[in-house]
Amino acid sequence: MLKSTLAFALLALLLSFAPSQAQTMTCSDADMMKMQTQANAVTDAKKKEMAMKEMTMAKDMMAQKKTDDCMMHMKNAEKAMQ
Repeated sequence: MLKSTLAFALLALLLSFAPSQAQTMTCSDADMMKMQTQANAVTDAKKKEMAMKEMTMAKDMMAQKKTDDCMMHMKNAEKAMQ
């Protein structure tokens, strides 16, 4: 009984955070600036370098109007910063 109650409480907690934490990222100047600011704040040199490379590729794709590729690189940059 206690285990099922705890499992239910944990599930409810996780589900309550999911929608509020979901961030819709777009391939826009505003989101690029936001991601660039986050990348600049990274202190781990390897993570920062990878995030910056991904951001550069995202900017190139944005300039070429390749939104899907831009989004992929922005997501990769976000992952690199974690």
